[in-house]
Amino acid sequence: MSRRVEFHAETWPLKEPFQISRGVRTEVTVTVAEIREGACKGRGESVPYAHYGENAESVIAALKGVEKNIELGCSRADLLGLLPAGAARNALDCALWDLEAKLAGRTAFDMSGAEAARDPNTALTIGIDTADRMAVKAALLKDCKLLKVKVDRDQVVEKIRRIREEAPSPRMIVDPNESWDFELLKQVHEDLANLRVDMLEQPLPAGKDEELQGFVSAVPLCADESCHTRADLPRLKGRYDIINIKLDKTGGLTEAIALKNQAESMGFRIMIGCMIGTSLSMAPALLLAEGAEFLDLDGPVWMERDRDGGLNIDFGAISPPSAEFWG
Repeated sequence: MSRRVEFHAETWPLKEPFQISRGVRTEVTVTVAEIREGACKGRGESVPYAHYGENAESVIAALKGVEKNIELGCSRADLLGLLPAGAARNALDCALWDLEAKLAGRTAFDMSGAEAARDPNTALTIGIDTADRMAVKAALLKDCKLLKVKVDRDQVVEKIRRIREEAPSPRMIVDPNESWDFELLKQVHEDLANLRVDMLEQPLPAGKDEELQGFVSAVPLCADESCHTRADLPRLKGRYDIINIKLDKTGGLTEAIALKNQAESMGFRIMIGCMIGTSLSMAPALLLAEGAEFLDLDGPVWMERDRDGGLNIDFGAISPPSAEFWG
C-alpha cells in the first residue's frame, strides 16, 4: 500500500524564558513528519538546533529530499544510509516507528523489545539566572528527585551552594553547555563534589575532549555535545564516564537504541536527554529509559502548552502517554 507524507514546522511558546550558556529562548520551533499508510498515521517530531547548523528550513528541505524514498517504502534501516544523524532523520525515524507499531497493532515497546521503566523520573531544570533567583526556583523544586542546573562561568560554586541550601535532597546535574575551560574545571570539581553534585555535563567545548584524558574528576563527567552516534564512543573512552543520548543528535530512536547498547557494553553509564520540545519529541525516548541512570525529558514542562494527550510530569514523575499518542 502506498504512503503519503507531510512535513511542516511549528512554533511553540515557552511559559518563561529558558537561559543556558549559549543564549535565551522564549519559544521553540519543531519540525514534524507525518507518514500515512492506509488508515494509519505515524508521527515524529524533532528540534532543529542552530548549534549544529540546523534550522526549520534546512530540516524541511532535507526531509523533502527523501520524500520519494519514504513514499516507496523506505525502512528505518534504509533511512540510516539516506540521511545523516540530526533532526531531519529523527523526525522520520520516529514517524516510521509510530507507523509500524500502528500497522502491526503492537506497541513500539513490543517491537523494540525494551522494557518500560518502572518509575521514570525526569530531571527538572533551573536555567541560568542570578544566585538569588536560582535559589528561589530550587526551593520550589526541593521535593523532586533530580535537579538539573544550567551554569556558565559566573559564580559557579556560589550558585550551586545556594541551590543546595534550598534543595538539599534531590540528586543534581550541573550543565555548563561547553562554556568552561580545563582550568575552571580543575578549580571547581572538588567543591561541586562536596556539594553532592552527581554529574557534570559537558563542561568543555566539544572538540577539546583530549584535555580530559587522564584527568580524574571528583564528579563523574558526561558527554553531551561530544556524543552523537556510535562513531563517537571510541574517542570518549577514558575521558567521560557517562553519555547523554538525545534523539535529535542520534538521528532517531533506531540509532539511539544501538548507541545505548554499544555504550553500555563499553562501560559507559547512560543519561537520556532532550532538546526542548513537545511530548511528541519525548515519547520515543521513553523506550530508552529502563536502565538509564539519569533522565532529562522535561521539555514539555517548559512549554506554555503541550500537545493533547502527552506526557504528564508531576515533580519529575513521568506518566507516559498512550500508544495512540505515539508508538
